[in-house]
Amino acid sequence: MDKSKLLDQSGALGEDRMLLAKVLDRAEQAARRNIPTATDFLSPQQQTLALDLLRRAGVPESAYLRTGGYDGAERALILFLPDWMEPESTESPIRCLRTVFRVEEKVNHRDLLGSLMGLGIVREKVGDILVGPDSADLLVLDTVTDFLLSSWTSAGRAKLTVAEIDPSHLHMPEIKCEEVRDTVSSLRLDAVASTGFRMARSKAADLIASGRVQVNWRECTKPDKLLVEGDTVSARGFGKFQLAEVGGVTKKGRTAIVVKRYV
Repeated sequence: MDKSKLLDQSGALGEDRMLLAKVLDRAEQAARRNIPTATDFLSPQQQTLALDLLRRAGVPESAYLRTGGYDGAERALILFLPDWMEPESTESPIRCLRTVFRVEEKVNHRDLLGSLMGLGIVREKVGDILVGPDSADLLVLDTVTDFLLSSWTSAGRAKLTVAEIDPSHLHMPEIKCEEVRDTVSSLRLDAVASTGFRMARSKAADLIASGRVQVNWRECTKPDKLLVEGDTVSARGFGKFQLAEVGGVTKKGRTAIVVKRYV
């Protein structure tokens, strides 16, 4: 594969281009050395870019799998498999940790991530962080597991007790969201985003044009893009929502929608 040409075709720049180059390196390494290789954890947007690139490069889907350590994981890595290895026989580089703290400490996702960064752990080594009232389960790469077990003792003023757990014992927190019913003049992105992000349509259009909005984890700068039921829209600094339902048209010509806003 012509790496430079593939990267040019992807349109990725800066850090995204560097990331995609690493993905291609891992794919080549697995094929050339006939050993399993893996990327670091990728955000949903990065996963979309990487999978698009692999399809463009002609890498068969049987040659890799995407895993975040549990079904439905948001952050995931791509594991490349040699010809001789079946997915079910592959040893995952992902380990599961549970950190316990006192309920009254009210430790949140930001506290935990900040403490990890303070230890020098980069975001790419950590997958999802599943926070409960008195504990949090984390998916991490095996390369940082031993260090965290021995050195991660606090998050701010909260004292932490960390241990490794089996993936089958993960605590899955309840996903909090609210449903909002509304009518819109059309299913244009700016119109639906106005409901989803609770802002004026003109402000939503400006936000989209600024490049901060993604539709199904792909950047979209076109306010007039038409959405369909099931699309997920996210914006840096504003969270995300899903266009959960598209209903009928009212007598005034407006379309009924249900937006599921994640909180």
